[in-house]
Amino acid sequence: MNQASSTTTSGSAAGMHPREFVAFIAALMAVNALGVDLMLPALADMGAQLGVATANHRQWIITAYMLGFGSGQLVYGPLADRFGRKPILLATLAGFVAASVFAAGSQTFAALLGARVLQGLMSASTRVLAVAIVRDRFHGRQMARTLSVAQMIFFLVPIMAPTLGQLLLNTLGPWRFIFYALAAFAAFVLAWSSLRLVETLAIERRGSLSIAALGSAYRLTLTNRFSAGYAIAAAMTFGGIIAFVSSAQQIFVEEFGMGDRFTYLFAACAFAMGVASFANSRLVERLGTRLISQAAVLALIALSVGHIAVILLGVESLVSYMLFQALSMTCIGLCGSNFGAMAMEPVGHIAGTASSIQGFITSVGAVIVGSLIGQSYNGTTLPLAIGYLGIGIAVLGVVLVVEEGRLFHARQAP
Repeated sequence: MNQASSTTTSGSAAGMHPREFVAFIAALMAVNALGVDLMLPALADMGAQLGVATANHRQWIITAYMLGFGSGQLVYGPLADRFGRKPILLATLAGFVAASVFAAGSQTFAALLGARVLQGLMSASTRVLAVAIVRDRFHGRQMARTLSVAQMIFFLVPIMAPTLGQLLLNTLGPWRFIFYALAAFAAFVLAWSSLRLVETLAIERRGSLSIAALGSAYRLTLTNRFSAGYAIAAAMTFGGIIAFVSSAQQIFVEEFGMGDRFTYLFAACAFAMGVASFANSRLVERLGTRLISQAAVLALIALSVGHIAVILLGVESLVSYMLFQALSMTCIGLCGSNFGAMAMEPVGHIAGTASSIQGFITSVGAVIVGSLIGQSYNGTTLPLAIGYLGIGIAVLGVVLVVEEGRLFHARQAP
């Protein structure tokens, strides 16, 4: 079957209008985004009630989730390639509901971290399967455009989530209700998947769970320089998001004294990523994934140098921080879906397993990068700015290796 007919067949199999399909993919992504961002306003309350003495240790509520999220992705791709997308998705969404209820009942910090790891393990399927389901239907620039539109909707979640979390705290009181809200949203997506999603992986395209088949898929994904290289590049840029999310509450509240406006300021930075995804969805088919992402990396480096200079000159303010942070998040937003599409392009025939491996690299790598930057927080914005400069330089180096020293060309992956 040729690519065109395959795309048409899988598209009709999805059982959804294109707009509903994009909204559904965005909802899958939102399960993970809410799992990270909804409790940001409650980190201080959680730490106080569960006896966390060091402020930086509260960041582990975020990083524990991301560790589970990254590790779980190794499992779901091969399972989805063998048994199909839908049954794996339904089982893990149900598991996320249970883990959220367990988190709500945690009586110690260790128990909460355990529940967060379990939440991450369950939500890992949403990243793997969202990419695999989209790849079942589309490829190349069309895939990047679809992911960008979904991510544009998805990025509304970080904009709204802290405000929603604060609203839950103000109206319902204890931080535990935040986890009940997560359980309710995951249950909604579970029902939507059960009723509306039709399996996108045809039986004749399903793979084997044999050691030989998995070894071949892993070898191809990890040895293809486009697949592995752009997954590593995505890990580094995603690490910038983890660093910001982990330290945002401390920066806005402790450094700038904006506790009463934290949710709005956080939303403004997240909004920049939504704008970037919207712009990417409109431009990527015309300009290409390489031109947009590589220009964004160079811009991130320039912005980081400028931000460091402002800090060292002693003129950093809330306004300057917001400006540099929002522009940096815009650059990161322009990298994400494009790096993901380029990483998947040469391994579309093993989309589930490849998405698992790439997702593991991206998520665990991001946790390492983000934690190193976040844990270096010292009461100023300098560690974050230096971290972003390091990310930009490292990503540029990876891109140059992958593209054999050439930038801004239309080369296609073999």
